[in-house]
Amino acid sequence: MREVLPGKPQANLQAVCTGSWEGTREGTRLIAYISGNALIILGGADKLLQTIYHNEREILGAVAIDEESGKIAVCSRSITFVYKPYGREQGVLKWSLQCSIAVHVDGDMINSLSWGSSEELLTGSSYLTLLSTSEGGSARWQRKLANPAKYAQFSYDASLIASTGQHDRLMKIWRRLSYGSDDVQFDFTYLQHPMAITGMHWRRPYHREQIIDIVLYTFCADHKLRVWAATDPHALQILQLWSTIDMEESIKPRLFEPVHGSSERFAFIIDSRDFIVATERAVEGAEGGEKEQHGLEHLIEVANRSPEVCVVLDDRGHMSAWGLENVGCKARKTTNIFNIAHIEGLNLNLGRHLRKEERHVQYYSFCGDQPSKAFTILAHHFDGRIDWMEAKVDEFFDPSPRQHRWTMIASWTGHTAPIKKIVRTISGQALISRTNDNDGLVWRQRITELGPTLIRHCSIHASEHIHRTSLLDEGKFVVFLHHESVSLWDCRGYEATRIASCNYDLTGKPLCLVLLPHASENSRTVYVATISSRTKGIVWEARMPSLQSVDSIDGQYATPLLQEFCRFEIDSMDDIAFVLPVDPAGSPSDISGFFDTFAKDIAISYTNGGALRCWTAKIDVGGRSVQWLLTSNVETGVIKPSLASGSSIRKAALVDVEKTQLTIWDTRCAQLEFEERFEAQDVIQDLDWSSTPDNQSILAVGFPHRVIFLSQLRYDYLDAGRAWEMIREIRTRDLTPHPIGDSIWLGSGNLVIAAGNQLFVYDKKVEITDNLVTDLRLPSHQSVSNDLFDIVTRLNGPLPVFHPQFLSQCILSGKTSLVQKILIGLWRVLRFYSDGEQLDSFLDIALPQFYNELEAKMRSSYADFSDEEEETEAVTENIAASMIEKLARISLPQLSSREQFHLADIVECVATLEKHCRSIDDYASRFLLFFRQHCLRKSHQARSEQVDVSWREIVWAYHSGSQDILADLVSRQYGGRMLWEHTRESGMLMWMTDLTALRAQFEVIARNEYTKTYEKNPVDCSLYYMALRKKNVLIGLWRMAAWNREQGSTQRFLANNFQEAKWKTAALKNAYALLGKRRFEYAAAFFLLADKLKDAVSVCWNQMQDLQLAISICRVYEGDDGLVLKGLLEDQVLPRAAREGNRWLATWAFWMLNRRDMAVRALISPIYTLLETPESPRLEAKSFLTNDPALVILYRQLRQKTLQTLQGASKISSRIEWEFVLNNAQLYDRMGCDLLALDLVRNWEFLKQLPELKKPFEEHPDLRKMLRRRSSAVVADLPIAKEPSEMWSGSGNRPPTSVFEEPNSNSLLDNFGF
Repeated sequence: MREVLPGKPQANLQAVCTGSWEGTREGTRLIAYISGNALIILGGADKLLQTIYHNEREILGAVAIDEESGKIAVCSRSITFVYKPYGREQGVLKWSLQCSIAVHVDGDMINSLSWGSSEELLTGSSYLTLLSTSEGGSARWQRKLANPAKYAQFSYDASLIASTGQHDRLMKIWRRLSYGSDDVQFDFTYLQHPMAITGMHWRRPYHREQIIDIVLYTFCADHKLRVWAATDPHALQILQLWSTIDMEESIKPRLFEPVHGSSERFAFIIDSRDFIVATERAVEGAEGGEKEQHGLEHLIEVANRSPEVCVVLDDRGHMSAWGLENVGCKARKTTNIFNIAHIEGLNLNLGRHLRKEERHVQYYSFCGDQPSKAFTILAHHFDGRIDWMEAKVDEFFDPSPRQHRWTMIASWTGHTAPIKKIVRTISGQALISRTNDNDGLVWRQRITELGPTLIRHCSIHASEHIHRTSLLDEGKFVVFLHHESVSLWDCRGYEATRIASCNYDLTGKPLCLVLLPHASENSRTVYVATISSRTKGIVWEARMPSLQSVDSIDGQYATPLLQEFCRFEIDSMDDIAFVLPVDPAGSPSDISGFFDTFAKDIAISYTNGGALRCWTAKIDVGGRSVQWLLTSNVETGVIKPSLASGSSIRKAALVDVEKTQLTIWDTRCAQLEFEERFEAQDVIQDLDWSSTPDNQSILAVGFPHRVIFLSQLRYDYLDAGRAWEMIREIRTRDLTPHPIGDSIWLGSGNLVIAAGNQLFVYDKKVEITDNLVTDLRLPSHQSVSNDLFDIVTRLNGPLPVFHPQFLSQCILSGKTSLVQKILIGLWRVLRFYSDGEQLDSFLDIALPQFYNELEAKMRSSYADFSDEEEETEAVTENIAASMIEKLARISLPQLSSREQFHLADIVECVATLEKHCRSIDDYASRFLLFFRQHCLRKSHQARSEQVDVSWREIVWAYHSGSQDILADLVSRQYGGRMLWEHTRESGMLMWMTDLTALRAQFEVIARNEYTKTYEKNPVDCSLYYMALRKKNVLIGLWRMAAWNREQGSTQRFLANNFQEAKWKTAALKNAYALLGKRRFEYAAAFFLLADKLKDAVSVCWNQMQDLQLAISICRVYEGDDGLVLKGLLEDQVLPRAAREGNRWLATWAFWMLNRRDMAVRALISPIYTLLETPESPRLEAKSFLTNDPALVILYRQLRQKTLQTLQGASKISSRIEWEFVLNNAQLYDRMGCDLLALDLVRNWEFLKQLPELKKPFEEHPDLRKMLRRRSSAVVADLPIAKEPSEMWSGSGNRPPTSVFEEPNSNSLLDNFGF
């Protein structure tokens, strides 16, 4: 945690206390204070130990720490709560309620608490009451006071009590006469003062067992410090006046300035024990020149006299320190009180601008428990803050002039009521937090020596309900939207002032307050808008005063203005549920004069139907109007969203109605990037966006008691990896029981979390866990920056050229020779590489070689080597073995261990590919590479479930002309014994186009399924032989299965003639009986025996959930032109592809149906738009995984393969193709393959547009003219034209047949297949 703002301390004299718990050898420094109804316990400047909330009606009045037991007591009006510590030995220090004691106060309230001996507690109100807290809590002694107690404090040895009332000039000293009995007795005397007593302090010993003379210091309204001690044990008075220090006279500025003189005095006592320890630590850490040594020598000389130190301050930066030596001695010398230092220019933030009741300050000084801790001063300002200041005591009391004597470590302040909402400025340098009571605080971020710190800037108290808020001019001004008015507040002072307001009347409920961008020379004028639930809106013009300080003497600054600018209505915001401003993210950009979809979003809206829309606006000052532009529209399918949030760099998050499902969308491409459903108890209640300086997005998701950080990752299409992952989790339950109210990002990357009345500021430091190393691919072999932005940048951005993802995408793009060049370059570097060396991300390869279209496409085996010194230009098996061995021993700095493992896989696969490069084409190369990679990764992973190759690899092999070689290589991979599970895993029967070879392979599978077990069960192969229509072979196998008890009956049954109806019926009965026994595969075999192919396919599809088996049986049983296969593809496969958004499956299915034009269009157009019966896409169909950049490679190659594919490409407009190419370039960029994105946009060739037909029956021009390069390899596969009455291509809706209409010429030509 970077900083904690626990809440505003009460303006009470005993609202803060500190002590060193002496429960162990090393004392634990505790600081406790009260804020509203909360007790806040801290162990350091930014170490919150616990927050304990009481009843909302219980406003706390005082707090006290028992240094002996560690107990903490707080009090409300008439009840005292005692908390005891636990868990210290386990390292989790907390406090729990031991007892609560009601105290008789006679209508007054408890103002003071003090711990005595034996866990006794003294309370001061209109009564002095001594409580015992050891046995449930009880009152042991009580005495009525003439004046309600202002102070009531035990001396350190608990033998005396000093008490005084409000405005009282008498200090009453109570002396205890009896201990350890129920009859507690005290007598008392008075210490007279000329004016009201304003403060007191008992001297503290070095440790509790030390016996020292009792000394009491009192501060009086006459600006004098009086020292009381027991100098005469026989006197009537218990304590006698030992000495007096005139604080008014102790500060005398060197330059007399009566006009600016100050009579304010603040004073505190530094006990001798703390002063000596601080001096010892200053000596231990002494370093520096003569000046520092002089100050240290002076301090040592003072410390040798073991004095108590009285520090006197004024509000002009003057300080006077006095030493009191031998306090309490009977023979006092004049030298017993001496001046230590007189200092000017000491700024302790005493707040001269505050009201008189807020200017009081109480100081607490101590020396930290750890040897490394410096001297600490806590200053409790009654304006609602506690400052933690640290200093080296020699520098603090150095009499010579110094600029910096102390360091502000923390300033504890905040609210007294639960925080409801936090709003930030665009830059993230200021924010405002507000409560349900319409109280707000403006905070500004300040850069200090310790890093960014949040400083309270201004407090706001509004009388009207605050509905929405907008900060202006880095927090100097704020606009509030109320129910019937809007107001402008000046926040440059300590308290905000309302400087302008404007009433309004609007139809519907106002939903938001949006700051509108405008390019204007007058930077003091801004425009804010609200939009109602009825899509009506108002724009207000706010003119802020000049930057001249409001404290200026003349008070002349520009007159503020807040007036209605214009009204508007957005018609396209139908069914609106909510509108809210986007979170500012990314680098700030100047407002351009262009008004288009490239402008930054300023607002986001969502509907009950799940439509997510992003908006930008432009102000027309001259025309006094505003224009709204819809920049993106995403149909998410999330019904009745409960929460949404968008960023200005086109990211949006949406939460469902149950508040447990989170989806993240890229609104630029309208695609889903992340979807997760959390546990029912994890209710999502807040979403906040941030980004790194290079626009890598981070989302903070808030739950009641925790916040998780989600970081975007590079797209990974080969492994279908997640695009977002959790990189940090913050839990607040250990700090406060109050649920989180809101959270927001600062511009520095710090996250501010509001829980109850407290603000927690978390910095950018992320703990590098095993999860980050393993799941997020961070390197574990070197020191990694724990900065949040550095980690997110590493998880995104450009990849080195030897990264496995970049190499894989190069292979898909057909850049095989480039991959060879990269791996050979890496091999040459690795031969002389050792751990820790820097590695060039480009391997010294010239950048034009990555995107030059003239790159050599010849195989490396035919390359012309011009450099005789080069050993080789191709990755052979020997080179691959050498590289893999080297990669196993070293660690590359740009790769994680998992990525390095994948790199070794690719090296082995490329070597295998090189061996077969002369006999296979590019399609086969792609399939073989990724199939080999699939097998290698599977061999290194636990065999938990069957994972098949994707339809992407199946499509590559399907279009290959080297399928016989591929089939042989795949068969060898499985040792020549391919079972159906191996066939399904490789997708072989999906990509084989030769039916003869397919049936031969299917028979091999049937034979292997039969012999896979020792018993050789004919049941295992029945389905396959039935699909091959080889019943006799199956009968022969049953004849040899004498061990099977079903042999006789099955053999007799199969011997019948199943062309007869009665035996078909018998086979069907057996099939249904087997379905009832859940023997689905065997049931499908009996359906085939009854010649019911459709039923057998239905079993494979529905019961077995095996799409490949269903298609394979169709192809083997009736060929590729069968009606059952056609029905399966049209009725099941294509709708499934549409629901899932699987373009690879869709293009394969269309090609199988001989609809090659549709196969090309399926690569670009939404699949559901290509079906005769549109299928509603599921949420997964909108995932980024459906837009694989390899689709653009396949589209470029297929569109010029046949006339049908050219026809399909001609139906894709240039605009859609242009967006398709740009979208894939963005995908490459998100994958970290920026060079491939550059290659794509640089070398893409658009098809020529065909001229429009002017006459109805004009001959259609040759489709091959669309190609910019003439090719004779285009296959003429267009169907022969039909009669006009039979024309219908199936690619669109059927024309109506009820009424004859003259056909349009364009539709006629379409029906001819053009």
